[in-house]
Amino acid sequence: MSTNQFIPINLSKKDINGVASWSSPSNIALVKYWGKKENQIPENQSISFTLDACKTITKLTYTRKETVSTEYSFQVFLDKIHKPDFEPKIKIFFARIENYMPFLKEFHFKIETENTFPHSSGIASSASGMSALALCLMSIEKELKPEITNKEFIKKASFLARLGSGSACRSLEGDLVVWGKHKNIEGSSDLFGIKYPNQVHENFKNYQDTILLVDKGEKQVSSTVGHNLMHGHPFAQERFKQAEENITKIKDIFESGDLDAFIALVESEALTLHAMMMTSMPYFILMKPNTLEIINKIWNFRKETGLHISFTLDAGANVHILYPENETEAIIEFIKTELVAYCQNGHYICDRIGFGAKQL
Repeated sequence: MSTNQFIPINLSKKDINGVASWSSPSNIALVKYWGKKENQIPENQSISFTLDACKTITKLTYTRKETVSTEYSFQVFLDKIHKPDFEPKIKIFFARIENYMPFLKEFHFKIETENTFPHSSGIASSASGMSALALCLMSIEKELKPEITNKEFIKKASFLARLGSGSACRSLEGDLVVWGKHKNIEGSSDLFGIKYPNQVHENFKNYQDTILLVDKGEKQVSSTVGHNLMHGHPFAQERFKQAEENITKIKDIFESGDLDAFIALVESEALTLHAMMMTSMPYFILMKPNTLEIINKIWNFRKETGLHISFTLDAGANVHILYPENETEAIIEFIKTELVAYCQNGHYICDRIGFGAKQL
């Protein structure tokens, strides 16, 4: 599939000023993406739950410049505080997408953003932040080309978001999103995420995600560096093949409603992600001792109770506890009595499956 489809033609030159505002959620991958090619193309397919409460709200004020310059003109504010240190990342993003948004240098932008979760919580704010910004930019394009359909709007926003942060392309829709071309997922693409198109059993509706904040500090190795360490990794090709097979397996699990198989696959994926980090060169460990304590507590509790509690991990120390809605009461009680002690300052966030971004 060609990227040329995202280059707009016949954009109006009308003199517009205005405000676009979107909220977009974070997401948690069940089958993990780790390793990328040029232009933010994933080495393997991934599938994620879209979250609901953990989201970024972005307001983009745009003013057409009196004279077009050769520079991007913007300011970034987080929680109403000017953040010049965020601007290099936005400049890189604009440079990547300018071919697909040729009006970028014609406007001055004020980007005001806030997260519903603490900025230092270790939850992926790049996914929610970049998807929210991509949607705001698409709102400008729609002003300049009103005939864009909703389907085209979301597809292009996902394409743009990917160029800011790979996993951001999975945050626009819900409740399940696939990114990466896979023979068993119709419409799947390396260029953008798609809403999971196949049957999903009732067991996976209204799934819950409680995020235990084990370590709120900045990671000692960034995800960007970690992805790059998959180049030449001794186990990379086997890992990419495993992820492809796990997408096929999880498709069958979603159809059958087999919670035990779901738990086994999701936990294996989480541990494999961290195994890739520990076997790269240079090697690194993002899990903390309390991460391992929580995992062992979860395993023991599941064995004792038969409840369908499981964990997954992002590229960090925090633990996402996944469980069906009808088991919420017992599992929240377990979290409060047994697991909160392992969280930094006792902090955790109760979230659930969500259904994507919203225009505000």
